[in-house]
Amino acid sequence: MRQIKLTYVALFVGLTLLWLLVDDFIMARYQFWPLRKVLVHYSGVLGIVAMSVAMVLAVRPRRFERFFDGLDKTYRLHKWLGISALVIAIFHWGWGQIPKWLVGFGWLEKPARRGGDGQLHEGIFALLQRFRGLAETIGEWAFYAAAILIVLALVKRFPYRWFFKTHRWLALVYLALVAHSVVLTPPDYWTSPLGLVLAVLMASGSVAACISLLRRIGRKHQVVGRIESLTHHRENRVLRVDIKLDGPWPGHKAGQFAFVTFDDKEGPHPFSLSSAWCNDGKLAFSIKGLGDYTRTLPDTLKVGDAVKVEGPYGCFDFHSRKPRQIWVAGGIGIAPFIGRLQALAASGKGDNVDLFYCTSAPDQSFIERIRELAARARVRLHVLVASEGGRLTPERLRQLAPQWQDSDVWFCGPAGFGEDLSRDLQRHGLPPRDFHQELFNMR
Repeated sequence: MRQIKLTYVALFVGLTLLWLLVDDFIMARYQFWPLRKVLVHYSGVLGIVAMSVAMVLAVRPRRFERFFDGLDKTYRLHKWLGISALVIAIFHWGWGQIPKWLVGFGWLEKPARRGGDGQLHEGIFALLQRFRGLAETIGEWAFYAAAILIVLALVKRFPYRWFFKTHRWLALVYLALVAHSVVLTPPDYWTSPLGLVLAVLMASGSVAACISLLRRIGRKHQVVGRIESLTHHRENRVLRVDIKLDGPWPGHKAGQFAFVTFDDKEGPHPFSLSSAWCNDGKLAFSIKGLGDYTRTLPDTLKVGDAVKVEGPYGCFDFHSRKPRQIWVAGGIGIAPFIGRLQALAASGKGDNVDLFYCTSAPDQSFIERIRELAARARVRLHVLVASEGGRLTPERLRQLAPQWQDSDVWFCGPAGFGEDLSRDLQRHGLPPRDFHQELFNMR
């Protein structure tokens, strides 16, 4: 999380500094109409840059994944920037529209036109000036559309299949806002370092928007395959899907995930890979019926069905700088650990690992399979069933794994549980960088 927090702050601080180098904020702050103009420009710069970076991150660029410690963290930054863009856009719209309304009501005096307001521009800037009215109209309606689409994306009750479709429309809205920004950005901005930054980011965002509209996101990392077998563990509502790929797969590390498309109308869903890579073209996913769609999979999927797999993604790869590891799995959070158990089972070198599997819906056949893998890998397994008094607390973990201070902790499970565990261990001396958590929430 540290990298995305630093990137988020650095982006807005850096933009503000570049803006201060070119704008006359100091001169305008004591007069309403000049101040309004300045704030409209400032919010416009922040808003379009936030949307541009969010758009670039939306196409899942591999080159940023390691820097942000995984695609899950990259998408978290994407979400923060989307929300920030919406808030800034409301501010931008408010400063642009509300003073006009106040003038219309007679509550505010319209500013007198000055000679400087109509300064002449040459070349491309003169051409852009002709489209100011159109650009303002486009920007206003694009703002309304963006606000609706971003709010829908944040509403968890909004079905995923509709989120998947409507969220793509933001790319078209973004292109409209780029046109708005290009026309209305002051010429002085374009001839400064700020202008160069704006040009690069808007161009990059526009390319990303086109990739999204053409449905090319992740296409280079997509492989077609077929379902080879299905195993449904009814007690814990987990469906194991074994897939045989028809094309080349780059290989994956235990703990990574992939986007899987079982139905083109539903779109791709992220699922943790629960199998080690053996260079045999076979993958496995353990999918729990948590939502409306995943609950239907045991009844709708059939052996032989075609699937698309895109990946692998993620940096939840068990690379450690300490001699020991502690794995904590909550519910279906066990999936990435199963793949790692399979990898260690071949060598039996897991004697430095404690695995805590916490479940409220135990399935004996599922648990026995984990016990078998853990035994082969020589991993110490702790199965904690909630109904049998087996809830895991930070205090209990420290008791059952007394060498926790010499361990990296890898957590996959409910976000609240992970936050509590991380906070407690750090309070007792665990460095933040030694707690690893997959933020498995892509919207």
